[in-house]
Amino acid sequence: MFGSLGWPEMLTLIVVALLVFGPDKLPGVIRDAAQMLRTVRNLAKDARSQIKTELGPEFSDFDMDSLNPRSFVRKNLFEDDDEDDRPGRPRTEPRRAPGAQGETKPTYDPDTI
Repeated sequence: MFGSLGWPEMLTLIVVALLVFGPDKLPGVIRDAAQMLRTVRNLAKDARSQIKTELGPEFSDFDMDSLNPRSFVRKNLFEDDDEDDRPGRPRTEPRRAPGAQGETKPTYDPDTI
């Protein structure tokens, strides 16, 4: 969850929270924030399970993580296409350098266009 925060940022957040809420209220605020986070996670988990049951058995193999924007971007932008073995996806041939063996020259003059 805090993968992008380093120790200096965490220390800064703790000091700011200590100054804003004070040492006597800070444990209660942390407890309330943790309870709210648990509640939100449970709501998300329940929503996922409800969506799966509502979709029915036709979508039993549907991957809910594919709806996560971070997963979507990582999958479609940062993964290699070589590992993509989905059916129905056309394979693209690698481009060859001009003048490579087996390449035919165009029947028109490209300089006239």
